[in-house]
Amino acid sequence: MPAAKPLTDHASSKQWTVVDDRMKAEIARRKPKPADVGRAREIAATLRREFPDAKCALNFKTPFQLLIATILSAQCTDERVNQVTPGLFRKYKTPKAFAAAPEGELEEDIRTTGFFNAKAKSLRACCQTLVDDFAGVVPNRIEDLITLRGAARKTANVVRMHGFQYPGLSVDTHFTRIMHRLKLTKEFDPEKIEFDIGALLPPDDWTSFATTVIAHGRKTCHARNPKCDACPIQKLCPNAFKAQGNPRRV
Repeated sequence: MPAAKPLTDHASSKQWTVVDDRMKAEIARRKPKPADVGRAREIAATLRREFPDAKCALNFKTPFQLLIATILSAQCTDERVNQVTPGLFRKYKTPKAFAAAPEGELEEDIRTTGFFNAKAKSLRACCQTLVDDFAGVVPNRIEDLITLRGAARKTANVVRMHGFQYPGLSVDTHFTRIMHRLKLTKEFDPEKIEFDIGALLPPDDWTSFATTVIAHGRKTCHARNPKCDACPIQKLCPNAFKAQGNPRRV
């Protein structure tokens, strides 16, 4: 295993200047073990080789479309969202159009994504805020994005990572499960997991790590019956030895 780099290399990262202040403060508070830093970085490098083409699973053309798609993806598969958004974006092309969508009509347009009443309220409110506070343009700062209804840090990170090519760590169920199995965090709160992993890897690696971990979760590290024998990071996983003959998994 390669020697761990000091955490001070975060500040030398090309993208450190666009990391939000809260993330910087949380990273400064954490004191990860050098062995965990080295292991996390070897895992990141291995997954990059395994999934060189990993990308956001949601289809979009603009940061605004990505924002809408990400809000719709809550408790819904990306595949289903991708079935709904082409027609949705043809019908509602701007934040103003979404904000003015007739009562009941937007709900019907997104019905198959589930929780459509709550999502429609979030979309209208989100888009009204874009119109009122941001001149109809999706902001690229996390501090601004999280003021939009339906856009907590996970959504804000997805929009920044894939809409603006800024560094970020989007923490979903795959990411959470795999970070626990790898014992890179003990946290269950998505924000705390984000900060723990952010302290282990430099910002330049965050986006690729998040996307490749999710790809790994979908292909190999399943919630049930993970394919440990075919896992490219098996030797780096403290939990891998439990896979055989033990159905209890983290």
